[in-house]
Amino acid sequence: MSDWLVPLRVALAERRAPLEFFVRDDDAGRADAQLFRLLDVFESRAAPLDLAVIPAALQPQTAEALRLRRARWRGLNFHQHGYAHVNHEREGRKCEFGPTRGLARQQADIRMGKDRLAALLGDIDPIFTPPWNRCTQETVSALKREGFRALSREAKAAPLALQDLYSLPVSVDWRRQRGGVREPPRDAAAALAEQVAAGAARVGLMLHHQVLDDEDFDALDALLTRLRSAPNVRLSSMMEFVEEQNVSLIGA
Repeated sequence: MSDWLVPLRVALAERRAPLEFFVRDDDAGRADAQLFRLLDVFESRAAPLDLAVIPAALQPQTAEALRLRRARWRGLNFHQHGYAHVNHEREGRKCEFGPTRGLARQQADIRMGKDRLAALLGDIDPIFTPPWNRCTQETVSALKREGFRALSREAKAAPLALQDLYSLPVSVDWRRQRGGVREPPRDAAAALAEQVAAGAARVGLMLHHQVLDDEDFDALDALLTRLRSAPNVRLSSMMEFVEEQNVSLIGA
């Protein structure tokens, strides 16, 4: 397993500047067995993990298990992932918060989702990840009205006027699908190595626990071990970056 991490190990060894790193796992509320296996990997390595939780999909028993897990492991963090993770567009790419839905409808879904997650999970980070990493300018307005502080999409997503929402993009998709085939872990490691070598100040890794298999869990364990051993890498929660941004703005 270690051979596939060589490019990343070399890039980290050659890098001198600090590197910030976070991991976002999408679609919590589905595939519970795989979700909790993923949590085991991250907790065993004392690595923070941000769960993007689908409000309508989250069941009370899963929420209780997540609350208990967070009570003993403060590296576990929750934020909102759309409302029901359904597609409302008849044409074009899938989108839950897309151009056919106006501000009022989007805000109603966001508010329902926020309230449901607060009732089931308690403390939730004011971060929003739209399903399929897609949303519109109306989504930004709705998030502002509902008190959110950050939006997380893919780094290549179409730009939006975020007002003072903080952007927390993910830049590497673990097991990205191409032509109906999911890339192996070594491709994600190579993408991470490219960003490290290119001088990226922060890298966000996106996971989808429901597609992970035994190879993935072993590979993620090895990846976290490598990152933990790199002196210039800081693994953080997404909310830590939001709070630091707020401090920097106050001090500006």
